[in-house]
Amino acid sequence: MQKERDAAGTDSKKSVLVLISRLSKNDFKTKYAGSYLGIFWAFVQPVVTIFVYWFVFSTLRAGRVRDVPYVLWLIAGLIPWFFFQDALNSGTTSLIEYSYLVKKVVFNIDVLPIVKLCSSLYVHLFFMAVLVLIYTLMGYFPGLTVIQILYYSAAMFIMVLGLCYFTSAVDIFFRDLTQIINIVLQVGVWMTPIMWNFEDLNIKGPLIYIFKANPMYYIVEGYRDSMINKVWFWERPFLTLYFWAVTALFFWIGRIVFKKLKVHFADVL
Repeated sequence: MQKERDAAGTDSKKSVLVLISRLSKNDFKTKYAGSYLGIFWAFVQPVVTIFVYWFVFSTLRAGRVRDVPYVLWLIAGLIPWFFFQDALNSGTTSLIEYSYLVKKVVFNIDVLPIVKLCSSLYVHLFFMAVLVLIYTLMGYFPGLTVIQILYYSAAMFIMVLGLCYFTSAVDIFFRDLTQIINIVLQVGVWMTPIMWNFEDLNIKGPLIYIFKANPMYYIVEGYRDSMINKVWFWERPFLTLYFWAVTALFFWIGRIVFKKLKVHFADVL
C-alpha cells in the first residue's frame, strides 16, 4: 500500500510539472500572438532599454566601473531587474488572466503564478546567455563564478513567487494593486543600485542600510559578484542570511493569504 501511495504521489508531482511546463510555454507563445514579429517583441524592449540607459549614463559618468566598461556593469544589474519586473507584473494578474481556470473546481490554481513566472523565465534565460556571451566577446569572461548566476536566478524566482502568491490573491479583490505595483517598480529601479554605484555617490550612515534592505540589492550585487567581482555568495554570509529570511517571510505570508482567500476567488471573478 505504501509503495502504491508513493507511486501515486510521484505521478501527481510529475503531472503538475507537465501542466506547468505546457501552460507556461503556451502563455509565452500566446502573449505575442497576432503580431507579425511574434515572440521577438519579448526581447526588443529590454534591448532598447539597455541601449537607452547605456547611452544616457555613459555620457554622464566615467566609462568604467570596478575596472570594467560601464555597459558590462550596467547589464549585470538590468537583466535580473527585467525578470523581477516582468514576473511580478504578470504573476500579480495571473488569476484574473486565467479566470476561466480559477472557476474550474478540479483545477489546481496554485500553479498559475508559477506558470507566469516560468513564462518570464524563458526570456530571462536567453538574456543570461547573452550576458555571458557579451562579457566573453569583450574579453571579461568571469570564470567559474559565472555558474553562480543560476543560484541568484533561482533565489529571485522563489522570492518573486512568494510575492506573487500574495499580490495575485489580493489583486482579485483590489484591482488598483496592479497600478500600485507599477509605481513601486518605477521607484524601485532607482532605489536599487542598477544605474548608479554606491562608491560614486559616497553613501554612508543609515542610508546605506536602507538601500541594502531591498532584497533586489542582494540579487543585483550577486550578479555583479558572479560576473565582475568573482565573489561567491557564501562570502557574503550576512546578506545571504538576510535575503533568505526575507524571502521565507514573503513566501509564508503569501501562501497564508493565498490559501485563506482562495475559497472566494471563483465567486469574485
